[in-house]
Amino acid sequence: MTQSGTTTTGKNELSRSLKGRHLTMISIGGIIGAGLFVSSSTSILRGGPASFISYAICGLLILLVMRMLAEMATALPEVRSFTEFARAGLGDGAGFVVGWLYWYFWVLVVPVEAIAGAKILQHWLPQFTPLEIGLGLMAIMTAVNLMSARSYAEFEFWFASIKVAAIIVFIVIAASYAFGFTAPHGATFGNLTAFGGFTPNGWIAVLAAVPTVFFAMTGAEITTIAAAESAQPGRAVARMGSAVILRILTFYVLSVFLIVSVAPWNTVRSGESPFTLALDTMRVPWAGQIMTVIILTAVLSCLNSAFYVSSRVLFILADRGDAPQIMVRVNKRRVPVGSVLMGAAAGFLGIIAATEAPQAVFDFLVSSSGALVVYVYMAICVAQIALRRRRERAGDPAPPVLMWLFPWLSYAAIAGMAAVLIAMDFTPAMQQDFKTSLVTLAVAVGAYYVKRARHPRSAPSPAT
Repeated sequence: MTQSGTTTTGKNELSRSLKGRHLTMISIGGIIGAGLFVSSSTSILRGGPASFISYAICGLLILLVMRMLAEMATALPEVRSFTEFARAGLGDGAGFVVGWLYWYFWVLVVPVEAIAGAKILQHWLPQFTPLEIGLGLMAIMTAVNLMSARSYAEFEFWFASIKVAAIIVFIVIAASYAFGFTAPHGATFGNLTAFGGFTPNGWIAVLAAVPTVFFAMTGAEITTIAAAESAQPGRAVARMGSAVILRILTFYVLSVFLIVSVAPWNTVRSGESPFTLALDTMRVPWAGQIMTVIILTAVLSCLNSAFYVSSRVLFILADRGDAPQIMVRVNKRRVPVGSVLMGAAAGFLGIIAATEAPQAVFDFLVSSSGALVVYVYMAICVAQIALRRRRERAGDPAPPVLMWLFPWLSYAAIAGMAAVLIAMDFTPAMQQDFKTSLVTLAVAVGAYYVKRARHPRSAPSPAT
């Protein structure tokens, strides 16, 4: 095991089978999920026509985080997971806590997405229960992820391709309607101000929608996990980081702007896809069925990614001595079987808990992961500042990619994350998630100190 890397060499090394097209679609798929197609209804109802500004604010935060990741990836190309940048910059304790928090977040996404997919599929397969369909989806994804990293990437490539194609087609159709080319009564941009004004609930409501939007947009960092199984991981992360802003602007900001331009914002229903509403408004035939298929694709894509990410993060934790060593063993196809099966077990148990056990148990588990991504992102931001300062003191040459306006934009990103947490604490619907997430954070920190007490001679921090 190297001191600076996070992936073992020799028999337990991961594959390098992922191509550029896989990483491109993985990065796109990571930021396009059911949160855009369905949960955007909540942000639109809160912010009104100005809700697309909430997406722009969150997009800026994600962009800053990805730029910091790009700098660290090019400065430390041997570090193979973005969670391990916390270890490189802040020490073993940060690596342990950030790694386990991130694993916990994604391993809970697995049953959540499997259940969502089961509920959609039950409309077409009424003879099966959601539990049976959910377990079937888990079995399929387990098989896919056990085959090879290339299998996961191929599935994600096609899932993401469908999502991207759907959004591009929607943007073309909606733009044509909004500008009056296909609308029966001319341009529809009057919807932006006709129903209570541009900010019917005030600018505070636009800002209050940011936490909900933020969680819908997380996932761009998945590229840094998958890049470890490509030929040039550092270059791949840098390239994806610079491209993320265009994708956020196109897929989120522009699509939401067109939705509120085409359809009155106050006709959106919470929990129902505003894309379906816009398509119905434009008299697109079979709009509901089309969006159901697209939403199912987004759900399965997120399930596939969650499965992959949770297994690779657990593999990296085991490689650093922070998880049982059985999780670091790979088969002949370079797949960490133990880590994949652990994610599968958690997914199966989660589905059973959600459908057979008291719902409160599963709801608590999901709530306990609510703010974890914010904690992880904040730790990464702090690690970037520490690594940059350390490199400058040592007089090391600058990497090819640098964070803009350092350190001010790095501090701004941290302040933005802190504002998201504060907003969660003051938003009644999100207070429980915030508080239970603090408990999860405390458990992870406590687990590190227990581990350190039992194994004081753990692996050294990565050399930088």
